[in-house]
Amino acid sequence: MKSRRTQAALGIVVGIAVTTAACTGGGSQTTQKPDKTAMFGSGSDISYAKYGSDYPSTTTKDVPGKCSYESISKRDYSDVTLKVIANAVPVMGEPAQLHAKQFHDITGAKVDVVNVPFGELYQKILTPLQAGQAAYDVMFYPSLWIGDMAPYLAPVPQDYLQTSGMKDVSKAFMDVATWNGTVVQYPVDGDRHYLKVRTDLLEDPKNQADYKAATGQTLEIPKTWEEYQRVATFLTGRDFPGGRKGYGSAEVTKRDDLMFSAFISRAAAYAKNADVKGGFFFDVETMKPLINTPGFVKALDMFKAAKSTWPPGGANFGLGDEILSFGGGQAAMSYSWDDAFIQAQQENSSIRNKVAAAQLPGSAEVWNRKTNSWDKPSTPNQAPYFTWGWTSAVAKSSKNQQAAFDFLCFFSNEANTSLDLTIGRFGVNPYRNSHFDAAFWEKQGWSTATAETYVKTFADMEKNTNRVFDLRVPGVNQYMSSLAAGVASALAGQKSSQQALDDVAKEWTDITTQVGKDKVQAAYRNVVKLEDNVG
Repeated sequence: MKSRRTQAALGIVVGIAVTTAACTGGGSQTTQKPDKTAMFGSGSDISYAKYGSDYPSTTTKDVPGKCSYESISKRDYSDVTLKVIANAVPVMGEPAQLHAKQFHDITGAKVDVVNVPFGELYQKILTPLQAGQAAYDVMFYPSLWIGDMAPYLAPVPQDYLQTSGMKDVSKAFMDVATWNGTVVQYPVDGDRHYLKVRTDLLEDPKNQADYKAATGQTLEIPKTWEEYQRVATFLTGRDFPGGRKGYGSAEVTKRDDLMFSAFISRAAAYAKNADVKGGFFFDVETMKPLINTPGFVKALDMFKAAKSTWPPGGANFGLGDEILSFGGGQAAMSYSWDDAFIQAQQENSSIRNKVAAAQLPGSAEVWNRKTNSWDKPSTPNQAPYFTWGWTSAVAKSSKNQQAAFDFLCFFSNEANTSLDLTIGRFGVNPYRNSHFDAAFWEKQGWSTATAETYVKTFADMEKNTNRVFDLRVPGVNQYMSSLAAGVASALAGQKSSQQALDDVAKEWTDITTQVGKDKVQAAYRNVVKLEDNVG
């Protein structure tokens, strides 16, 4: 993910430009020069090592096709300047810089990458688009902004949709890239929230015996949020390997750093009922907010209870803190994007291959808003959360659309993606079906057990039809800011869970009126189709 995701992790929010060039203008498309001789042979070895010691020396094979090093190096873009905007380094900003340098080296194009802090990215992209200015040819941004961005994006041309890499993108993430039946976003990342656990702690004989004595239960990967709380409580304060005091759970709790996504992860199991169609965040027919219904309230109560299991400072953890807390061995469990798991699996990690992935915990009961009662399924209710990840797009106003799509095609080719996936700070996570193969990860030094839990978790999420997607509607930033403020007030003890979410519901109604009910409702119907598996 993965965001602002991890700019907090490494604390880097500087703006950087790869080269300096004038903005491209709108109007007619530039004329493409004839192809030149390829700089790479078919199936060449590809490595990032020449671009700096910060990159692994790993090599991979170029995969033949339209997006390959071989094919792209035939392009002559020496008279083209591409203007690109991306998040601050490292997350998505750093791979944008790296692939811009490579694209320049093999095509001659000047690629000006403007990196901005996450908090400024939305306005920096949307304002010139709304004004009809061709400020950027290529944009990297969170996929949930599609409701605001879609009118200004160039549809992905058919020949790019037919590439091997694009055909390999999983259905869920092709759906994320699609708006009103047209693919307008170019997939470069795949994100979902899932559970990460320390297997060495769960399998430790003393921990198992003590947990059994204390709870009467078997110490294992939690299947419900209640079990998660019980395990986290037990492990908090115990001595972890290396002599350090351990904690049960690391969570994203900082109001302005994606805490709303953490809350949605917790709420999904209590509020997403497979037997109730027509909306998770709103009733799609009336646009009445559902955010203050009992499922969400229960989730917030559980979120508050978890505070006793957090590390010092855990009540103000941003995503970066969560990544380093779990990935660095301080916390026994966490849930959010891939970054913490990839951090734990770095070559120099003390907990490498001592971790496992699993689907988000479920719930023994799930709210039914049609009957106004709790349903109690025979097995815990699980609702995978396909949360926002990074995406990319080409501006409709760009006069360099072919070069822009070639850049994205190259950025996400099989060779680059296979290397990017192994660099945790890049924020590139599995989004193609081939990424769900344990053998791919075993080649990176992962144990078979760790790799299999990882890919099985993703595969099971893809198969699950009781899914939650982000609120991809115009005004999404306002809705999520309101939710974050409400949840934060409850976590701080300023309001009860019910009062906090009642206030959020009132604000959401006002936001819907301000943005336009019909406009929001039309966009939300697209989200509901994904969740209800329609089309």
